Amino acid sequence: MHRLRTSPLLRASLLRRPALRSPPLQNAVASFATVGRSFDQKLAVLEERAEIGGGAKRIEKQHKGGKLTARERIEVLLDPGSFREYDKLVEHRCVDFGMQQNKTPGDAVVTGTGTINGRQVYLFSQDFTVFGGSLGEMHASKICKIMDRAVAAGVPVIGLNDSGGARIQEGVDSLAGYADVFLRNVMSSGVVPQLSVIMGPCAGGAVYSPAITDFIFMVEDTSHLFITGPNVVKTVTHEDVTFEALGGAKTHTTKSGVAHRSFRDDAEALLQLRALYDFLPLSNRDAAPVRQSHDPRTRQEASLDWIVPHDPNTPYDMHHVISKVVDDGELFEIMPDYAKNILVGFSRLEGRTVGIVANQPKELAGCLDIDASVKAARFVRFCDSFNIPIVTFVDVPGFLPGTAQEHGGIIRHGAKLLYAYAEATVPKLTVITRKAYGGAYDVMSSKHLRGDVNVAWPSSEIAVMGAKGAVEIIFRGQSAEEEEVKYLDLFATPLVAAQRGFIDAVIQPHETRTFLCAELEALATKKASNPWRKHGNIPL
Repeated sequence: MHRLRTSPLLRASLLRRPALRSPPLQNAVASFATVGRSFDQKLAVLEERAEIGGGAKRIEKQHKGGKLTARERIEVLLDPGSFREYDKLVEHRCVDFGMQQNKTPGDAVVTGTGTINGRQVYLFSQDFTVFGGSLGEMHASKICKIMDRAVAAGVPVIGLNDSGGARIQEGVDSLAGYADVFLRNVMSSGVVPQLSVIMGPCAGGAVYSPAITDFIFMVEDTSHLFITGPNVVKTVTHEDVTFEALGGAKTHTTKSGVAHRSFRDDAEALLQLRALYDFLPLSNRDAAPVRQSHDPRTRQEASLDWIVPHDPNTPYDMHHVISKVVDDGELFEIMPDYAKNILVGFSRLEGRTVGIVANQPKELAGCLDIDASVKAARFVRFCDSFNIPIVTFVDVPGFLPGTAQEHGGIIRHGAKLLYAYAEATVPKLTVITRKAYGGAYDVMSSKHLRGDVNVAWPSSEIAVMGAKGAVEIIFRGQSAEEEEVKYLDLFATPLVAAQRGFIDAVIQPHETRTFLCAELEALATKKASNPWRKHGNIPL
């Protein structure tokens, strides 16, 4: 059993609430509770019923399961007093299976708008205490309405998912409702940021709505995301698997790559969602947000001058490089536990939001593989959709070799990252810290893919491949030691690339922050476009 960790504010809120009726009694009195009362009294009764959802017993069960209620989650996520609710009194219209006698105002989802650190957001929060949070016609209609409003206003939309899936009693109406939501997810993609938090079950067709959104957070132990549950899996494939192993937070943040971050409880997930929100623009028509920074542009980090080991085969942690360059050392990392050979996330330079993409020499020597390519490609496309400049730190010896990669489609998946960088029109700044070998050099935001500013540290090596392998091919069957020294002199430096204009400058590592801040400011008014087309055909 999970222990609910709630804030004092939430605990006080729960204690202040009036005695809650159980759902059967609540519904039994519904037909006559308002008889003979004034309109204001009738309205108050209905609003109270909407606010208590499934009643005291189900709320208590929700808490014992380690989960907040739909309304408590909104209270944690939004600025105090900013929430304005829509469609609080909406009820389902189903008359089959006795459903006409079982109605709760709000229909298992709370929708509305509010602010996060003063910036507007639209959101929905599914209420598992009412019909298990299941989605029916009117439930879906409420979600669609706030999604439409979000796009019209140019404001992000957040979904707090806690649902048993389609409401079986409503049949095809519930399936139509899901499709209506999916369509809006697709039409909103690249228009306003869409953020999802899985805070309970999310199964069957329901999974495709968060899958289309830009970022997915999950809560450890209490959230599950899968198309078919363990019982169906066992029937079809004879596999015994638990809910957690099949679709838990750890599975989706370390193995499948479906989710981007996981957190220990509801409150932490929601507070981290607030932190992510601060980095994002409201829509594709807005510039990346800028906040006041007290970290000076002129700050130089002498430690960067020796952070790259002299031995090109010795790993180092790219996190340390990033932290020395960005404002206050802050990186909000996306998918930190998946495809660790590449880092992506949000930082700031002089208060401006930037997207960070960086090879990680500590993992697989920084090689690009299938998972890393897909992870980085989707992040690059998000940044490009929402006008967020991209800063790339390169230390890549190439694409990971092996039959598993080739048979898994590394050619197609690696091309996704190439496509994403080439298509992007936002400012693109690239710093080569050490290795930039082969096709991976091209892919990692090179000058050839319209990189705006490409610089290299003196320790960088830009070549088709490493010296030893190259010499063995060129001088096959000969003593290659002397030739290897010549090759190193020629290619184990950034000079040739600089002479060709493929990099704009060779800079000292300690100058990196100052250089990037100045170039980012110079590119603030950049305007670029691609040839007209309906859409490109990225190798999915």
